[in-house]
Amino acid sequence: MRIACFSTSQIPSSTANSIQVMKMCQALVQTGHVVKLWIPGESSTPWSKLAAHYGLNHSFEVEWIPSRPWLKRYDFVYRAWKRAQGWKADIVYTWLPQIGFMALQAGIPLVLELHDRPSGRIGPQLLRWVVNRDGKKRFAIITQALYRVLREEFGLNLQEDQVVIAPNGVDLERYQGLPDPSEARRRLGLKEQFTAVYSGHFYPGRGMGLLMAVARNLPQIQFLWVGGRDEAVTYWRNEVRQQGLTNVMLTGFVENRVLPLYQAAGEVLLMPYERAVAGSSGGNSADICSPMKMFEYLACGRAILTSDLPVLHEVLNDGNARFCPPEDVEAWTRALDDLYCHPDVCGVLGQQARVDAERYTWVARAQRILANWAL
Repeated sequence: MRIACFSTSQIPSSTANSIQVMKMCQALVQTGHVVKLWIPGESSTPWSKLAAHYGLNHSFEVEWIPSRPWLKRYDFVYRAWKRAQGWKADIVYTWLPQIGFMALQAGIPLVLELHDRPSGRIGPQLLRWVVNRDGKKRFAIITQALYRVLREEFGLNLQEDQVVIAPNGVDLERYQGLPDPSEARRRLGLKEQFTAVYSGHFYPGRGMGLLMAVARNLPQIQFLWVGGRDEAVTYWRNEVRQQGLTNVMLTGFVENRVLPLYQAAGEVLLMPYERAVAGSSGGNSADICSPMKMFEYLACGRAILTSDLPVLHEVLNDGNARFCPPEDVEAWTRALDDLYCHPDVCGVLGQQARVDAERYTWVARAQRILANWAL
């Protein structure tokens, strides 16, 4: 099938939503479809750079459409839809209710991915129009928790046969044959020491202050922070220096293709989410999120230490992770020290995590979303 994809993510960028869009488009290609992605932008980026940035091995066409941010991307929606009409898509796959409405109006089958509550004055109404409009459609919702919120808080009449609960995923092949933590540290030029790794952004609610406090309590453990935007990395490096911590290292941004090796350098992988978690555009997703790092951590085959947020139990359990109360420094210190003292437990958790990761590949996700949906 020919699948036309539309997103307002900035590409290339290091935001989670841009990574998710590119991984999902690749997965649709891997399942045998022809894919083209329309996104806003003034200039194009060569595929070789996109492939390195996002860790992609299967190509698809990307078209950038100039737009004015002050028009809230509505000019992009109009222009992209006009450009796409001549492409003759069999399915429209989008993260944008505006595009979803146009697809249904044109009689084209629709997949609409939903990652958050609809926002703004018109967001809820736009989504309601798509939900209530006739047409062949499917809603890919990242968590059961978000599905409940959309029905109960927003009163959306989402039909069960039109909904697929589709957590985010991972490129499992990129995690094949990873070295053990010691060898990964050697390859990266890191000190040989029991290591706890955090990867991702340092937005509010990600628990970076907690990790600083835990590092101060556990000098015998090396903490490796992988990722972050330049300004955030600079801020936290200054904090590390001012507090005199010698066991915290920040790498800054690393390309997605080399991220698995950095994660493999840890005996323990950290998800210290707070009770309110912001994304690149703000908001709070703590009760509905499906963090991509969670699936990468599973695939890495390491022990996971995470905040005990109810939504994370849709994927994690006592067999593949250890849980701590959010924002509780003493509990996190005890839990991480216990894993440090019991490397056998780290091994057992990591083995189960790797097994569980098999269910959450991007390809399996794409197949699940489009399953039993004959045109």
